[in-house]
Amino acid sequence: MSYLNANIPPIYCKIKKEYLYDLKKHHGESEDCVIFAITSISGRAILFNIMLPNGACFWRLPISAFFQKSYDRSKVPDMHVHELELWNCFSYWPSITCFDWLDGLKGKFLGLDKKFYHGTYLFTIDWAHPDTNILDVEHSEIPQEHKCAHILELTNGNYAAQPNNRILWHCTSYTTANNWPDYKVQSTYWDAEDSSMVTEDSDNMFYQMEKVKDKKRTYKSYKDYALDMSFENDGKKWLIK
Repeated sequence: MSYLNANIPPIYCKIKKEYLYDLKKHHGESEDCVIFAITSISGRAILFNIMLPNGACFWRLPISAFFQKSYDRSKVPDMHVHELELWNCFSYWPSITCFDWLDGLKGKFLGLDKKFYHGTYLFTIDWAHPDTNILDVEHSEIPQEHKCAHILELTNGNYAAQPNNRILWHCTSYTTANNWPDYKVQSTYWDAEDSSMVTEDSDNMFYQMEKVKDKKRTYKSYKDYALDMSFENDGKKWLIK
């Protein structure tokens, strides 16, 4: 997992030239470029880093700055960043994956205007929190808040970044339905280590799992209680009635 910047599969495309001039001039013009990385800043749109034919690199441009190389600029609808990308970055730690199963699949996403936009899968950006020693103030690992961003090459010439709950994919060998689902957001924290079970108190390599006995423990002193609760107890059950 990268911090701040991450490599992506290179995209040979065109940039709307006004984005190279702070949106102040050259509107309606375009120039070739290669997108080769992203920048992930929490609370901001996904930002893309490019190289231009003159050798210049330009950093941190939104997805709305680009369109596909095979399209004429005048034929590509100008769409705002919020129309192409539903959510900002969830943290400074992005993960880039090109899923084999999705690679090259066609799909459609439901836009803010309630219309479907068709496109082809390129790769996926996901986020997480990397270190328990760093204060986690993000939403990337809260089940009901987490979103990924699938990068799509749209049939109207634009690119988009959309989450799972806005896209339906078409897999010729698998998908048979086309209805919009009514699934519910997942809010469960899944944990395989059941708190009702405990390993047997021994040094056996092939130890057994046992149900936790619901017994109240009593102690003669706080010292005995502290000893029972400590890791140095070595498994002894001090003064348990």
